[in-house]
Order: sequence, then C-alpha cells, then structure tokens
Amino acid sequence: MGNYEEKILITLAEKYRRSKKDSGTNVTARRTRVLPRELYKKYNQNDGDLEQIGALNQAALRCRELGFVTYEMQGFSSEIQAIYLVDEQIGAVEAYLTERYQYESKSAKIKYIEGILAKYGGKSPAAERECEKLRQALAKNRIPAKYLQTEELLQALVFIEQNEKELFLREASVLIYGDSKYLEENMLSLICRTLRDFRNQPCEEGELEDGILEAYHIIREKRRICLKGNVEVTMAGRTLDAGACSDGIEFFAGDLEQIGRILVKAGSFMTVENYTSWMRMKKKDTVFFYLGGYADRVQRTFLKMVFRDNPQLTYFHFGDMDAGGLYIHEHLCRVTGIPFQMYRMSEQELTDPRFAACLHPLTQTDRIRLESLEKQDAYRELAAYMLQQNVKLEQEIISYMEQDSREGKRRGGK
Repeated sequence: MGNYEEKILITLAEKYRRSKKDSGTNVTARRTRVLPRELYKKYNQNDGDLEQIGALNQAALRCRELGFVTYEMQGFSSEIQAIYLVDEQIGAVEAYLTERYQYESKSAKIKYIEGILAKYGGKSPAAERECEKLRQALAKNRIPAKYLQTEELLQALVFIEQNEKELFLREASVLIYGDSKYLEENMLSLICRTLRDFRNQPCEEGELEDGILEAYHIIREKRRICLKGNVEVTMAGRTLDAGACSDGIEFFAGDLEQIGRILVKAGSFMTVENYTSWMRMKKKDTVFFYLGGYADRVQRTFLKMVFRDNPQLTYFHFGDMDAGGLYIHEHLCRVTGIPFQMYRMSEQELTDPRFAACLHPLTQTDRIRLESLEKQDAYRELAAYMLQQNVKLEQEIISYMEQDSREGKRRGGK
C-alpha cells in the first residue's frame, strides 16, 4: 500500500511550484488541489479497495491536522472531493517532506543548479549555451525538468570540446563518466544532437548521428569493409584473396586509399543489409558485401571502385522487406549510381508458406513510408501489396532457408 501522506504532499508541492503563483505571474487566484483519484485511480469506483480508500482518507486527515492542507467532502458521502494546499505553508511542507521523506525542495534544486552553472559555465562554447538555458529557466523561477541529465550533458560537452587526443568512443566514456559503456548507452544521442544543433550541422542522409564526434577526435570504431566470395583486392602492391577464406575478409576503411584494383571473379556482386544474412549467404558465382543499413561515405567509395573495375557484373541488393529496407535500396542506388536489382525482395517471398510464421504487421510509420514509396515505379507493386496485406518480413529467415535448402540438396546429391 502506498504512503498517501507522502503522495499528497509531494503532488501538491510540485503543482504549486509549477504554477504561476510560485513565480508571482498568476492573474486568477486558483487553489492548488489534488483529486483523490489522482493518487488512487479507483477511489471513486465501486470496485475500489476500501483499505486503500481508508488509508488515503486517513493521510488527508493527518495532513490537515499538520496545517498543510484542507479538503472538501463529496456531498453526504464519506469520500473526499478534493484536497487543497494551504499555500502559505509551502515552505513548511517542503521542509517536512525533506526531513521525513528525503524530498528535494525547489530551493535545494535551485542551489544545485547554481552549483552546476558555477562548475561548467563558460568552460566550452556548446556547454555555455546549455548553461544559458539553465540561467534563463532560473530567471523565470522555473526548474528545468531534466537538470540532472543536463549536468551529465555538460560534463561530456566540456570534455569533448576541449579534447585534442585521438580517442575511441569507449575510451572517451571512461574518461568522462568512469564507465566504458555509459556514454553509448545513456548519453550519446543527446550529446550528438546538441553538438549538431550548436554547429548547425544536421545528419546527412545515410550518415551516422555520432559522426559529428569525429570533428572532436572521437570515433566509435574504425569503419570496416566486409567481403565474401571470389574477389581479389590489390592493396599497396599486394593482393588480398577473399576467396581463400570461406567466411570472407574484413579490413579497415583507412586502407581504401591504398587500393589499386578490385577484381571480382564471379558473375554477380551483392550488398546485404544485415550481418547475420551476410554471414549465412554463400553462392559460388556471387561476391557478398556487408552493408549494415544506409551506405555511408566509406562504403559508397568502395562500391564505386568495385563498379569502376567490374562494370560487367550483375549487381544485387538483399535486405529486409519493410519500409526501411526499401528506402535503403533506393538510397544505395541513388548515391552510388549503380543499378542494384532487389534480390529475394518481392511478393513471392511474402506469400511463401515457409515464411508465413515470420510475417509482421506494419506500424503506422511503416504505412506512411510505404505510401510514399508506392509513388515510385520501382516499388509500386511491392509497396501496394505490403500495404494491402499489412505485412513485412525480415531477411534473416530468407537467407537461412535458402542456405539450408541449398545444403540439403548438396547432401541429397551425395
């Protein structure tokens, strides 16, 4: 059973501090109140727990005896209609909550925020802008809703903007928060959005949000090129033969400038959206390239090299059959100039009984994006079918079934 005394007083205190009465800008004298159903939703319902209702009533009585609240009863019943704060007692209420329930009063929060400003104000450009937002809130007698998160943001901004060393993302996280994963798991998106907004540098299509950190010498990890199949890459006078490795090869993107020639000894070249499918796929006359989503700058450069050296190949893209997967294909063709055909991305897969249990319904976002794709010739029929049947399909089950079927035929032929 909840502590209704604490709930009543905290709810009223927070409402008062958010009101115009606290800042002295109110025009009408409205009383600060809380309805019992805000504290126990079944308070006015026939199936409400009488023990809960009684506990709430007793808590309201205690708060009234302390001089913190008044309340009105509902008609001739034993139910409370509304509980009202005695505004003049707001300071005493907060002191009582602090002493009894470790509540943080508004004055304590203001003092804490002033400490944040003293510590981070003026330390770096983007951090100073965030500090100014805090100052403006305090000037209006308001407490920013996420001031604790703002402190963690400021901590990171000051470090990042002052950083001059080449760091990996998890190294930066350790240096900022003392935890190698905290930055990535809790703060990365907010930090990157803040820096991009400050620099007026929005994400380009296909660019990762945290790419902005490269301007501050921080990278998530070195980008890699993943290849599998019968292909040779001549680099710095030496030849890497991916065909010698059944599971393919990977090399860092920093070596792209040393590539002289890419020789594909197969009839087709296929980009694959997801890593699991890339690992699974094997076809003797096809070279596979792991894409991982929208093609980034490094991948675009490499793919253009492949096309430059092997224009005679048939180019395929294999991805998820959802709105995102189709947009990835559209983006891939547009930014590389390569005529990628869609592989196993058709109505046939969506109607294949082997995949029926893996179909998923569309989200509202899916429908909006598919309706836009439906206007393009390349996707009209598939998008229309997906919308009509309310289905989408991930590629992993297709790559698994295809490879399993191929291996079954080989075993059967022996």
